[in-house]
Amino acid sequence: MDWSSWFRRALLKDPNAPQISASSSKKKRKQKRIEEDLELHGVTQPLIDLIKTFTADTFKDFHCREVNDGSGAAERERITASRNVRKDLSEWQERHAYLVLSSVKEMSQLRYVLCPCHMKEHEFWTTYFLLVKTHVAEYELRSIRLEKIKGLVAKDEVSSKGNHWEVEMFEAKQVLDMQPSTP
Repeated sequence: MDWSSWFRRALLKDPNAPQISASSSKKKRKQKRIEEDLELHGVTQPLIDLIKTFTADTFKDFHCREVNDGSGAAERERITASRNVRKDLSEWQERHAYLVLSSVKEMSQLRYVLCPCHMKEHEFWTTYFLLVKTHVAEYELRSIRLEKIKGLVAKDEVSSKGNHWEVEMFEAKQVLDMQPSTP
């Protein structure tokens, strides 16, 4: 047994020894990305605390009140009209819903209890987003703005690449024009 293998074994046996691992740095990076994704999609501690206060009755009462009052009729019409054309939730809302379901077990349990026995899936998510509207609206707007900026940057890069090519072609033509022609 050489010295290096003895040292590695000693490190593996000692639980207090610092672990040198590429996987731990990967885990840290992955955890950081998840935290950034949660923040980007508005899954913050105040929202989680609010969600934990929801009960099945909260959703049932809110849904019944909305149907009886006629409030939210435009929203229901939009969803009904769009059902055949596109999805009920935007990409941001889908990602937000996925993150909420995966990080708040109470929400997952609530959805299990309510859908499809008491309300349809799209009614559940419509009610949810109406209940948390004040908490997530700014995050959704920020995400929309970021997407627009990314689109503009990508569009600008494409147009600037085209201009760069044109400039190179123009310069090459000038160089060729400046050279004397040989017979």
